[in-house]
Amino acid sequence: MAIDTMEAIVIFVIAYVLIISEKVHRTIVGICGAVLMVLCGIISQEAAVAHIDFNTLGLLMGMMIIVNITSETGVFSFLAIWSAKKVRANPIALLAALSFLTMVCSAFLDNVTTVLLTVPIMFSITSQLKIDVKPFLISQILAANIGGAATLIGDPPNIMIGSAVGLNFMSFITNLSAVCVGIFAVTEIVLIFIYRKQLHTTAILQEQVMRLDAKKQIHKPGLLRKCLLVLCITIGLFVFHSTLHLETATAALTGAGLLLLISCRRDEGTITKVLGKIEWTAIFFFAGLFVLVGALVDTGVIAMMAAEAVKITQGNLTATAMLILWMSAFASAFIDNIPFVATMIPLIKDMGIMGMTHLDPLWWSLSLGACLGGNGTLIGASANVVVASMAAQRGRQISFIGFMKIAFPLMVLSVFISSIYVYFRYL
Repeated sequence: MAIDTMEAIVIFVIAYVLIISEKVHRTIVGICGAVLMVLCGIISQEAAVAHIDFNTLGLLMGMMIIVNITSETGVFSFLAIWSAKKVRANPIALLAALSFLTMVCSAFLDNVTTVLLTVPIMFSITSQLKIDVKPFLISQILAANIGGAATLIGDPPNIMIGSAVGLNFMSFITNLSAVCVGIFAVTEIVLIFIYRKQLHTTAILQEQVMRLDAKKQIHKPGLLRKCLLVLCITIGLFVFHSTLHLETATAALTGAGLLLLISCRRDEGTITKVLGKIEWTAIFFFAGLFVLVGALVDTGVIAMMAAEAVKITQGNLTATAMLILWMSAFASAFIDNIPFVATMIPLIKDMGIMGMTHLDPLWWSLSLGACLGGNGTLIGASANVVVASMAAQRGRQISFIGFMKIAFPLMVLSVFISSIYVYFRYL
């Protein structure tokens, strides 16, 4: 094994150990790990910059700007009170209802966009009922990633697979939506069982919430109308971005720029405030993580691991599908799923060239494994990191180990359900 490859593995492992231990903030670890890859000559600065997915970062920044301006209208408090009153302020019913809403939205929006919109609602309603927000945040993360797995546009791996294979929006709905709904239902039942003792409030607080007038929470109706207009335009751009040949970052930044233009044209103080609320710790962590994983891609580590794992099955379709599903899930829990999927796509295509004719089970296995595997750890998917950053900004830390204790077994359970589904439907 080349020296560069060994050095890349060592730096990557050390970075992950530090992230898991939480002795050093993950953003600092990401930045320092990325810089070390360049300083050690493992990857050039130009290559490092090329590996940073500016589409992801642009999407994050654009939606953060839109959400930050929208939050000034009081609409999140309105939605929190309205949704709580619909389920009579019952915490368990509220957890299930809000998580279902997140899953549905994540299927038709990017899952990062969804959590940016829903997390403020979680904090608002849990503060009203004086209950722990942590079960709601964990449920939001899991629901967002499960919903994202159901459609072509819900998660980047699906976009990549659909583009490479020629699968359309309805192909994903037909093949993956049913199993994702089933996985969501099982996940919510388990979460409610785990947190059942924490999901309680008093009758007095419930009654207080029921007496609240949701409409009174809207204190800037003019700004709200502008925000809703821009949000509709942005969502439209997301839905039709492939037809319009636009990246999702372009859609998000178009909305952000338009909203800044019509809401705070020359107000430098407001502009500074809005841009200052961007989750810069999450942005820089992602940048560092992209470089760390990019170094593993350039040194051939990911390709070598994937190729060796596929050789084990010796061309057996069932064994190959199960291996791809589980390998994708465990890999995506610890490394970014975008470069992993980018590596696996040509490998699966090569299997077709070598004589394996029925590749559909392999594509759906790759999609389910890569998307659902992101639920395994706090850094497994973009939505996870964004929720953790938003929680930390509001004084509520979600620890790596604490999240993993709950989420990793649930991820394994979801992949087990996916295995049964893939086997009986396709194999």
